[in-house]
Amino acid sequence: MKLQPDKSDVQTLTAHGPGWVAINHERVEQSVVLGSRGERFVWNCARFEELGPEHFAQLAAIGAETVIFGSGARIRFPQPAWLRPLIDRRTGLETMDTAAACRTYNILASEGRHVLAALLVEAPIAGK
Repeated sequence: MKLQPDKSDVQTLTAHGPGWVAINHERVEQSVVLGSRGERFVWNCARFEELGPEHFAQLAAIGAETVIFGSGARIRFPQPAWLRPLIDRRTGLETMDTAAACRTYNILASEGRHVLAALLVEAPIAGK
């Protein structure tokens, strides 16, 4: 018995690699926020070290149920004080590397949940 539709109507993350993700097969080479209700915009940060409280306040203002934060090639956690706007709105935040965030977003979005993926897409380091 098949329980899931063949194609989801929500934006999906269809691939990823060092320095890029693909949204519905469109390659994106910059940090991006993607939402299950059509939200999509450039997230103005090219490296983890550029993140600040304003980035998480921007996510909180959308009012999603959950934010999946893809922290780049490895897992790194935002400073707890930056999360206050999300906490105040009772928005959940899960932090994982960007590859795991892509997979998790697709699962939650396909379930019909209002979820955002805030994906840090860092340019690969030369020679690595």
